[in-house]
Amino acid sequence: MRKDRKRLLEHLQDSGLIQIKKNDKSEQGFDKVDLSAQMQVFEKNVTLAQQALKILETLSPEKKGLLSAFEGRREIDADEIGVIASNAGKIIEVCTRITELNKKRADYAAEQVRIKTTLAQLEPWQNLDIPLNSGDTKSTAVFIGTLPKSFSEIALSEEIARQNPELVYNFEIQYTSSDMTCVVLFVPLAQKALAEEVLRNIGFARPMSPTSHTPMEKSKRLSEKSRELAQNDEKAVNEIISYEDYRDAIRNTQDYFRIRADKYNVINELDHTKHIFVVNGFVPEEDCDKLQKLCEHAVTCYIEFEDVDEADAPVKLKNSKFAEPAQSIVTMYSAPSHLDIDPTPILAFFFYFFFGMMFSDAGYGLLMVVAIGIVLKAFKPDTNMRNNLKLFQYCGISTIFWGLVFGSIFGDAPAVIYNLVTDSNITMAELLPWKTLDPQKDALLLMIISIAFGLIHILVGMGCKFYICIKQKDYAAAFFDTGFWMLMLVGFAVVAVGMVTTQTVMYVGAGIAIASAAGLILTQGRSKKGVFGKLIGGLASLYDITSYISDLLSYSRLLALGLTTGVMAQVFNMLASMFDKNVVGIICMILIFVIGHAITIGLNALGSYVHTMRLQYVEMFSKFYEGGGKPFEPFALNSKYFKISEDNNK
Repeated sequence: MRKDRKRLLEHLQDSGLIQIKKNDKSEQGFDKVDLSAQMQVFEKNVTLAQQALKILETLSPEKKGLLSAFEGRREIDADEIGVIASNAGKIIEVCTRITELNKKRADYAAEQVRIKTTLAQLEPWQNLDIPLNSGDTKSTAVFIGTLPKSFSEIALSEEIARQNPELVYNFEIQYTSSDMTCVVLFVPLAQKALAEEVLRNIGFARPMSPTSHTPMEKSKRLSEKSRELAQNDEKAVNEIISYEDYRDAIRNTQDYFRIRADKYNVINELDHTKHIFVVNGFVPEEDCDKLQKLCEHAVTCYIEFEDVDEADAPVKLKNSKFAEPAQSIVTMYSAPSHLDIDPTPILAFFFYFFFGMMFSDAGYGLLMVVAIGIVLKAFKPDTNMRNNLKLFQYCGISTIFWGLVFGSIFGDAPAVIYNLVTDSNITMAELLPWKTLDPQKDALLLMIISIAFGLIHILVGMGCKFYICIKQKDYAAAFFDTGFWMLMLVGFAVVAVGMVTTQTVMYVGAGIAIASAAGLILTQGRSKKGVFGKLIGGLASLYDITSYISDLLSYSRLLALGLTTGVMAQVFNMLASMFDKNVVGIICMILIFVIGHAITIGLNALGSYVHTMRLQYVEMFSKFYEGGGKPFEPFALNSKYFKISEDNNK
């Protein structure tokens, strides 16, 4: 019923279960309700609150801890929203006052600029004892102004005489500089026109700020006004700062009006009659029962579910705790369409795996895991921030693993410290009780391993394409366009293994590759006309092998970044160990160690993140992923500063 609209929409918005479907046209017998005027008021209030908060932050910055960015939204119960609503009018008045005061400050600043400019123009005229706009007397014409270059009294007299020797005049030079002369010229009134012509010829110009007061008196008046403006500005600043205790209330009010604007935007999309209204939308199948119970508990209503065409449905990703943090990487690229599979689980594994191989230091990984664990426990961030932090925590675990494989714990810090204490010359490989791979000494082996991992990564992507084609019953694309290429890459891999084992293995690999190539030649030109066209199309398809080779070589960055991390860490350890073992030396050693490793962590963590993402997007996604899906955007509390406590959402 229409009378229950407010109650039902509030429950739907609190739950975040349904995405409202927008219809441009109403069904027969239904109409739209135009609430755009109210929405504009709400949106204006949101903007006003944002401006007030920005002004407060500029004049009275809020004291926050270094880790405050990780804090989640403040939890409130549903009853507190009523309190916020009842105080909203008063808070908006406060926001209006803050913005008005800030506008006055802008006006004061503009006036101060004008005063400063005028004072600068009056400065050369301070010795003049008559107003700059002084007019002619009954017998004398007065000219007050500037000339565009420096003149002495003799030079100016000579220039006037050269222009017209008949002119009778007297003048006083008030000021002179390299590019300007301020002068007051008196001539008989009868020769005024003659004087104007002479002065025009030598570039005479009237003052830009003529005044009815003497320049000195005008300057004093302006200086007094400037002090008055400064005092008014200070009063405005102090009054604005006096509202800093309203900061949280302004934030809550901003969220309140943002929520109301969202609700009214939804109301504009609903179909209404005089007595009822209809909500159409998308809800995940698993939430249907929950939605029905919520609606029937809130109001008396009729609810009906029906399956929706996959092509029209929005996409909501659902993954395990291991894969969920990587959803942001997928959606950053594009949500999967109904023709795709959700690549998040696959991407998550390889993202963690490759990031750890690039960052590759157990000390750095341990810092990531512990620091993120403390942040998650202490600040309880919102879901998106929590997932981003968990993403890097899993990457940290992988980094610990690869750091132990490469024998890197803050570079070679354990060995350096051991050598400093015992005057030994031991290496990390000798210090650690397990066999390690040294990226510097075993670079060729690690290059081969990196490319092998790249081959697996690409084959997994192609396997996803094979599965998608089978699911769509496009068997030709599955076996001919994807299957043969997968077999060819496997064949090349077997050939590579055979080159270091036995010729028999190499021949088997060559046979697989040749058979796959023959299959590509016979099938890739199937869309062409004529036997010759099909053959040429098939042969031309083999050129794509260069693309696969290029993709595989891209995985050499796994070695390159892993090597960079280790070398940078070792360089800073070496610099730190060069000092004497006295107090000053130990302090310098600690400073270089901390600063150096902080630089290494910052640079290489960023590089590992970017290049790992590139391997997912460019090398793997290009093999199977189309994207273009519409993400599920439920009607929910789109708040920035507070959220309804979990107890109220159950």
